[in-house]
Amino acid sequence: MADKDLYSVLEVPRTADAEAIKKAYRALAMKYHPDRNQGNKSAEERFKAINHAHDVLGDAKKRALYDEFGEQGLREGFNPEQFRQYQRWGGGGPRGGGEAYAGGNVDVSDLFEQMFAGGGVGGPGFGGRRRTRAPVRGADLEGEITIELSDAVRGIELPLTVNGHSLKVRVPAGVHDGARLRIPGKGQAVTGGRPGDLMLTVHVRPHPSFWVEDDSLHVTVPVTFVEAWRGAKVRVPTPGGDLTVRVPPKTPSGTKLRLRGKGGAQGKSGEAGDLIVHIELALPPDTPEVEAIMQELEKLEPVDPRAELRF
Repeated sequence: MADKDLYSVLEVPRTADAEAIKKAYRALAMKYHPDRNQGNKSAEERFKAINHAHDVLGDAKKRALYDEFGEQGLREGFNPEQFRQYQRWGGGGPRGGGEAYAGGNVDVSDLFEQMFAGGGVGGPGFGGRRRTRAPVRGADLEGEITIELSDAVRGIELPLTVNGHSLKVRVPAGVHDGARLRIPGKGQAVTGGRPGDLMLTVHVRPHPSFWVEDDSLHVTVPVTFVEAWRGAKVRVPTPGGDLTVRVPPKTPSGTKLRLRGKGGAQGKSGEAGDLIVHIELALPPDTPEVEAIMQELEKLEPVDPRAELRF
């Protein structure tokens, strides 16, 4: 069965921009997350498909390859320029079933196999010189792991069992959701050649208060009305431990405070990112005393705070 269109998986049009793709992914990932659908195999498969779609469409380079060549363009070792050259010579497309070439039929799937095997469009049958056959190599194995956001930021070593063999896999600090890890030599063994590699797709569970965006760690911190009005020192958890952060007097809800270098490892560089603290006003308890205070506040707030709101 053909692979499902990745745009359909995320329920976005092909013209969707990066922000729309990110927004759709977050909503669907929360909806189909295994923690919310325990025992639901269908939701689990959907969650995996959503993560794969975001891994591709959320990356500009991968998205460009997918748009031009489909899923085949995402395969390890794919050479887009070689395939474009084949298209110029033979007129074949990435999803075609077989195009006439040099007096015969060329199945595109066979062409991909030749290209991945090192033959390329300059190999035998394409008018180029004959190349030496590549050494025998075992197939790569695919796998998936799911880790907590804190482990993604700090890094973690996980025990795995592959083909009956136990091994430990080091997940580097700063890994992102949908990242691919290559474990050399831990794939399929083959007689007379070297084994393939183990390819792991990393899934990061959403956190209720923290998230990663633009190579920074973000957190929502609730404060009371009194703390926001008078200012306060509040506790903020970080990857390196709790910090005391000063909230200035008369701080409105939605204010962002940047703690430089306190966001733990972020991105491929693994360098420390910033922690962005989002201040959020917490409602007081629903008690008669609070209601009485609110009635008094209403008398002191004659100005409509939305008076200047315009579109």
